[in-house]
Amino acid sequence: MAGHVGRLLRWSSFAFVMLAGMAAILVPGALGWSKEGHIMTCRIAQNLLGPEAAHAVEHLLPHNLNGDLSALCTWPDQVRHWYKYRWTSSLHFIDTPDEACNFDYSNNLTEALLFLSHFMGDIHQPLHVGFTSDEGGNTIELRWFRHKSNLHHVWDREIILTALKDFYENDMDLLQESIEGNLTDGIWLDDVSSWKDCNDLLSCPNKYAVESINLACKWGYKGVKEGATLADDYFNSRMPIVMKRIAQGGIRLAMFLNQIFGDSEEGIASAT
Repeated sequence: MAGHVGRLLRWSSFAFVMLAGMAAILVPGALGWSKEGHIMTCRIAQNLLGPEAAHAVEHLLPHNLNGDLSALCTWPDQVRHWYKYRWTSSLHFIDTPDEACNFDYSNNLTEALLFLSHFMGDIHQPLHVGFTSDEGGNTIELRWFRHKSNLHHVWDREIILTALKDFYENDMDLLQESIEGNLTDGIWLDDVSSWKDCNDLLSCPNKYAVESINLACKWGYKGVKEGATLADDYFNSRMPIVMKRIAQGGIRLAMFLNQIFGDSEEGIASAT
């Protein structure tokens, strides 16, 4: 376990620096993926952990959670405004110069695990690598179907909640099963292996940020104006992207944890 502890500390430090701390500013009121998005990311990852990683994760979590990582994946959002953790607020975001559409930036063990798990979700939300002047879409006010919202919140939660309501009877377990089905026997089956491609884990977050800003430009911002009403056309075309990013975050979190805890060949292979 001692070797695993050292690796987790190194990778958690790396997560703070690389996943969001490079050039981020605080975006008021934004919480990353919604709780549903973070929970599904962590559940997908946990289902792909090898035995050593699964044991280590269970050991680091409070006993009453019975090893359920998803139960605490939103913890970094809950504590980001506490005095002790105020310094972490800016780590949830990476701002990109307006219209650049590219990305070029070169404690406690349980807390390290939770931050790493949470930030892996955040960096896969395209508007978390959004433009500086609109605070990742937070200042672009609009209507989502019949109620007020903003572009960032649409990507954080509105699309997920609408999908749950329209297609999954508000049952998150059904939605997660659908996402995982597309990993093992569905539309993403041929792509899953490529999601793990990067020269080494230190280079991975840059790759994920590049993906996110490209998606933000191509699908997030495109065609959206202040005061617009976004409805079926936007929802139907963007929902698959949101679900894919949740899936990618889960796959990649499993890859990180399996690497950290010595199960690099476990878990991921079952999804490819």
